[in-house]
Amino acid sequence: MNQTHSKKEKLKQLFFILYPILITQMAMYAMNFFDTMMSGHYSPADLAGVAIGSSLWVPVFTGLSGILLSMTPIVAQLAGAKRNKDVAFSVIQGVYLSIIMALIVLGAGALVLNPILTQMNLETHVRTIAHEYLVALSAGIIPLFVYNVLRCFLDALGKTRVSMFITLTSLPLNALFNYLLIYGKFGFPELGGAGAGYASAITYWLITVISLFIIIKTEPFASYNIFSRFYSVDFSKWKEILKIGIPIGFAIFFETSIFSAVTLLMSGFDTITIASHQAALNFASFLYMVPLSISMALTIVVGFEVGARRFRDAAQYTWIGLTIAVLMAVLCGLVLITFRYNVAGIYTTDPKVLALTAEFLLYALFFQLSDALQAPIQGALRGYKDVNITFLMALVSYWIIGLPLGYYLANHTGLHAFGYWIGLIAGLAAGALCLLGRLIFIQRKQSNVSLRAQQ
Repeated sequence: MNQTHSKKEKLKQLFFILYPILITQMAMYAMNFFDTMMSGHYSPADLAGVAIGSSLWVPVFTGLSGILLSMTPIVAQLAGAKRNKDVAFSVIQGVYLSIIMALIVLGAGALVLNPILTQMNLETHVRTIAHEYLVALSAGIIPLFVYNVLRCFLDALGKTRVSMFITLTSLPLNALFNYLLIYGKFGFPELGGAGAGYASAITYWLITVISLFIIIKTEPFASYNIFSRFYSVDFSKWKEILKIGIPIGFAIFFETSIFSAVTLLMSGFDTITIASHQAALNFASFLYMVPLSISMALTIVVGFEVGARRFRDAAQYTWIGLTIAVLMAVLCGLVLITFRYNVAGIYTTDPKVLALTAEFLLYALFFQLSDALQAPIQGALRGYKDVNITFLMALVSYWIIGLPLGYYLANHTGLHAFGYWIGLIAGLAAGALCLLGRLIFIQRKQSNVSLRAQQ
């Protein structure tokens, strides 16, 4: 990543960092889609088992892996300050911490998985498949957590196309392993839904090995000598990683778990309503990849500029990213308004489900507008290493404003299921406005520091 001197140069550099992140996120989304789809073609029970296992795993993984996202601003600021020798030490400490976190997850899973599945009202066969899927997936948890650290290192240097290459390479491999292990092709065991878990685990090992090879053998990564020497454990560095990472992880956990909570609360509605809600929410999650990718790109470029003490450039990147996000949200909104019935038709042919899904998609439009503000601002604030306010606003906007308001509207007004969406949109909008105020405060504070340093 290079220093830029004009808005045009910044726009160009931001784009070249952003588009590989977007493709990477889409590919990761597709990987989960293939697991679900291919299990569904094997049998309805395997589809249900994989879906249950996934719903238990995803909030845990996204929350804990969010802690490791702190490596991106840490490395970006070190790179911006040209403290290259400190980069290797920080990355290795992140790898150590990721392994410990993975071992804790494995230990906790061994203790609580069976009791959790037993408490759920599931058919015996579905419960067995969910258990087997998660056990199979656990074989890849350690490399998955390590890969998250390595990807943060690659991305923090602005080389997001490398992460894109690794993910795009893994996507067809994951689909191939799914085909071989779910259906038992070419002499491989026929494992059904559990095969999807083993396929993911094998894929996690492969992408970690590929990442290690690239970091050790290719430039500019090899010049950092990440694995050229042994570093002892440094708990002070772990403290720095956790101090930044825990608020990020909790913020992501609050965000992902709220939708699981809403889905559970909506179980009292009829099947058509639940199916329509899930279809619209799935497409809204797909569209969220755009502001999320902009958020991740802003963490990199803002962290780089802050590390170099170029606070004016960091602010310019932030506003460029926000402008792109809002314009994309408007474009996505126009697509939703115009083609919402076509989008609903991707998920169903049932006329009642299709019509209700199209209505839910109108509310997804307002999700996009709020996400266009809050996600990029979160990314920019992480670049400044200002993460506590993001964590607090995730808690307040989703769980203190969004969910209670949604519950009230859904159960005590005529809005019914739409009430949950309105509540979440209101909470998200409130959080976005508060984060905007925080961003302006941080930028002014850094600007004042820069002016005093010049005097």
